[in-house]
Amino acid sequence: MLLIVFIVSMFVSATLLFLVEPMIAKMLLPLLGGTPAVWNTCLVFFQVMLLAGYSYAYVTMKWLGRKAQIVVHVALVLIPLVIVSALPFHLPYGWEPPTHYSPVFWLLGVLLFTVGLPFFVLSSTTPVLQRWFGDTDHEHAHDPYFLYAASNVGSLAGLLAYPILLEPLLRLSQQSRYWKSGYVVFVLMTVACAVLVWRRGGELAPADANQAENLSARVTPAKEVWRQRLRWIVLAFVPSSLMIGVTTALTTDVPAIPLFWVLPLALYLISFALVFAKRPPISHEWLIRREPFFILAALIPVVSQVKMPLVVLLPIYLLGLFVVAMVCHGELARSRPKVDRLTEFYLWISVGGVIGGIFNSLVAPLVFRSVLEFPLVLIVAALLRPAIDVQPMTGTKLLWAKRKDWLLPLALGLCMTAIFLWIAHLGLKPSRALNILLFGYATLWCLSFGKRPLRFAMGVTALFLASLLYEGSFGRILHTERSFFGVSRVTNDVTGRFRYLFHGGTVHGIQSLDPARSREPLAYYTRSGPAGEIFRAEQARMPHADVAVIGLGAGALACELGPQQSLTYYEIDPTVVRLAQNPEYFTFLSQCAPRTNVILGDARLKLRDAPDGHYGLIVLDAFSGDTIPMHLVTREALALYLRKLAPGGVLAFHISNLYLQLSPTLAALADDARLVDFTEDDTAVSQQEIDDGKFPSKWVVMARSEADVAALSQDVSSPARWVRVQARPDARVWTDDYSNLLSIIKWH
Repeated sequence: MLLIVFIVSMFVSATLLFLVEPMIAKMLLPLLGGTPAVWNTCLVFFQVMLLAGYSYAYVTMKWLGRKAQIVVHVALVLIPLVIVSALPFHLPYGWEPPTHYSPVFWLLGVLLFTVGLPFFVLSSTTPVLQRWFGDTDHEHAHDPYFLYAASNVGSLAGLLAYPILLEPLLRLSQQSRYWKSGYVVFVLMTVACAVLVWRRGGELAPADANQAENLSARVTPAKEVWRQRLRWIVLAFVPSSLMIGVTTALTTDVPAIPLFWVLPLALYLISFALVFAKRPPISHEWLIRREPFFILAALIPVVSQVKMPLVVLLPIYLLGLFVVAMVCHGELARSRPKVDRLTEFYLWISVGGVIGGIFNSLVAPLVFRSVLEFPLVLIVAALLRPAIDVQPMTGTKLLWAKRKDWLLPLALGLCMTAIFLWIAHLGLKPSRALNILLFGYATLWCLSFGKRPLRFAMGVTALFLASLLYEGSFGRILHTERSFFGVSRVTNDVTGRFRYLFHGGTVHGIQSLDPARSREPLAYYTRSGPAGEIFRAEQARMPHADVAVIGLGAGALACELGPQQSLTYYEIDPTVVRLAQNPEYFTFLSQCAPRTNVILGDARLKLRDAPDGHYGLIVLDAFSGDTIPMHLVTREALALYLRKLAPGGVLAFHISNLYLQLSPTLAALADDARLVDFTEDDTAVSQQEIDDGKFPSKWVVMARSEADVAALSQDVSSPARWVRVQARPDARVWTDDYSNLLSIIKWH
């Protein structure tokens, strides 16, 4: 009974702990435009609170007697139920994010106010309950680390339950209320554990605890103790940093939805559960042997700059994270101390996790212009890998082996540098065959270094540094800038004919470098495509109507404007505004609409300030990237757009997207609001048009009556006709309290 109560208690606490993470992150996403940095900042907050919880457990276990510590902890778990504002969760009213500087610290403040107390309480449960169990008379009390596996299974259950069950079935308000009920169960289970320990455990006085610690210190010299602690920190740092790095990499190129947040974190937790199990199911040596392959596989998408299909990208990143985490956490499990240092062990692991989170989410965006932390941590992981199958050497052999640890990677780096420079000189356009040839060759060469950790790490470093000279799919990079909202790049294509604006891996604008074509909208906004048709139709009907565009990009839609119209852009990322307004990079705004008004901030928040009935056309161009702002396609958002739309006005949604099919969601919204909707899928673009800068695109228009879009629906000259949007019977209307991006993913 004792063992069952403790296992269930740790399972419940961990489940609650990891249910609240995606829940609160989803509450906050609408305020910050759907950027993956929201989730990463949340992870840093949760790691800091976990460190606070582990510190509390360490201090109270060290300085309080057993019964006093039990009383203090039971009182602590009751506090969130006593404070009325603590549960259920809700965001503080009236708190709006800053627009002119990074909202990281604002976000941390909101998290502290909203979930800080209950998260702190739950985070202290793992070390406290394990130590309580270790002080009982149970036969397994001498090694309670196996309970950590139960805790991580609960964490995994909470993480996976959210995207699979809670998000599709429940509104956010319902999720929060059910979570409060679960917390009540957690309190009852904690009290049950306290009663059992009180009856079956001995009294461990503070002096006894200090005596045990002093005895441990006498056995192990202080220098060795601190070397061990530093090793624990580094081994915990690498998987933590890599987990956030993989999350950033995934949610930069695929939708920022709870499923893709929780998958890296779930694998991170599974690795803990497996290595701390009584009998680990995967051999540690087997993983060490295969780690070089998975490190290189995770690095290839970064160095080759290839945008891969979702079904390929997910396994590459996730398997790389899992294998590295298993090796690092396996080394932690092998070096775990006896039960008298259990809380200290967890404390130092938590310190490493926090450092990893802070490095990725707070330091890296300030120090690096691109997402460099991901490949850098892969290099550290390669260096930490234990040596295997290395024969002991002495004398000249040892000296020559150490020299080759540097010389062979240097040869790899110089060879790849020469190849990349030669490719750039010839002006070869990147292709799948070229990438396979180049990076397949480099990978095989680097794998030959795998037996020696230093040599392999130097080989990975050489390959990464050489790849910085490879233009890849981005072309020649003129400017790179990183903000809270992602990485923006200004590049010229390999032919020198076009200038691109990339946000992450998605093209957000193209301008011709030919002065004769510099005012011509390209990419998704060509005059021969749906965007041009929409603007021509609206200019014919309402030539004086003002236009609003949500999403600035390079500003190409400014050149679709009529001579009597004015334009207002709404853009959340200040970096994008600076680049679009800089005539050294793009001249759409300065040439076509120099008096264009650009309003910085979230469109939902800023559009409220516009006069009602002011715009004849509202264009929503925030969905071509892959981290789409879900709060812009809800029932409440649509009501706001209609309030700002003039009589006879039209809403236009640009929904070209590699991974998401937004048509069913928009159709459900239009039916709910009794609007008419039409779509044009302009995918029949010839190769000549693509070479001239036109992209296939998909658009949806909505209006109050069919007469408002008659010019589009009756246009027979268009090669791709405007047709009614096909609604899906099972499509549920999205609201500010409910959305389900998982249901609209295009997996192929």
